[in-house]
Amino acid sequence: MTPYQQIWTIARLELGRVFFSKRSFWVYLLAIFPSVIFLGHALEAGLKKRNWSGDRVTAAAALDQVQTGMTDDQVLALAGKPISDVTRKRRVRRDDEDPDAEKQPEVRRYVMYFDGKKRVDLRFEDGKLIARNTHELMNFEDDRRVYAGMFQFFYLRLGIFFGCLGIFINLFRGEMLDRSLHFWFLAPVKREVLLLGKYLAGLIAASLIFGAGALLSFLAMVLPHDPSEVAAFWQTIGPEHAFWYVAAAALGCVGYGSVFLAAGLLLRNPIVPAIVMLIWESINGFLPDIMQKLSVLHYLQSLCPVPVPLPNDMPAVLKMLLAPAAPSSVPVAVLGLLAVTALVLFAAMQSVKRLEINYGTE
Repeated sequence: MTPYQQIWTIARLELGRVFFSKRSFWVYLLAIFPSVIFLGHALEAGLKKRNWSGDRVTAAAALDQVQTGMTDDQVLALAGKPISDVTRKRRVRRDDEDPDAEKQPEVRRYVMYFDGKKRVDLRFEDGKLIARNTHELMNFEDDRRVYAGMFQFFYLRLGIFFGCLGIFINLFRGEMLDRSLHFWFLAPVKREVLLLGKYLAGLIAASLIFGAGALLSFLAMVLPHDPSEVAAFWQTIGPEHAFWYVAAAALGCVGYGSVFLAAGLLLRNPIVPAIVMLIWESINGFLPDIMQKLSVLHYLQSLCPVPVPLPNDMPAVLKMLLAPAAPSSVPVAVLGLLAVTALVLFAAMQSVKRLEINYGTE
């Protein structure tokens, strides 16, 4: 049997344990959590639309004619019955009789309309419209930016990071705790082949879990929107964006998996490498360009099709911390990540050759 066949055989034997291990069950929760958020958002929007629909839907053309300065009677005659109408009268206090005091409105009225897609909030003071605010029930562009932020801040920095920690650390460290690693070392295969087989099993499992999670959350974000918008999106940039989000998730498993596999061989406590790695990835924006290339996160963010959304009023220090460095090109990002992974796996193979099992110290 060739080394490649041995690697695949070991991976196939390990896959069942990786997929169904109690130690990695919580990884599935990390993978599907964003989908639950977007499905909840779609469900909330659907419930609001159902509650506001019916005979209370107002034509958008009528709402467009509503302007500040109009009286409440004029607005009601133009737009019809609202979905919400709340009037609040101000209590007159003794100090209000001061002639130098600024006059406060006696009556405030809050009126809400719905045109089938967006909600329009109107605020009246003493019978005149002074403020108008429009809120779209679901905005496709806003949701795409929210997904980009969720993917880069939660999925890459936390979900895949800790998911790979749970999967790859246990490939060797878990067997040491279970006192079963010596059975693998007694098999007639080189230890480097064993390491690559275990890494392949962890990589297949992690890539399938988080790749499917990224795609599921992407679909949960897209599908509830207007069918015409969704169709136009899938006919243009939709497939490309979906591909690169899934690819970035899979390549994140490639990079983080190699690091945590090596950590499981070298260190007894997985918390130490996890904290060091998390700090290293978090301060990526403060590092010189050459050192940023040693960060897995730098290459993954370069592959994301939508840049991470950051508020314009965010403090400069925080923006530097959260914003990615100047992205690398796609070929450089993929090759750079594979180079870092190869370097870490080479160090892990050298370590596994010298590994001695002593269950009494575990």
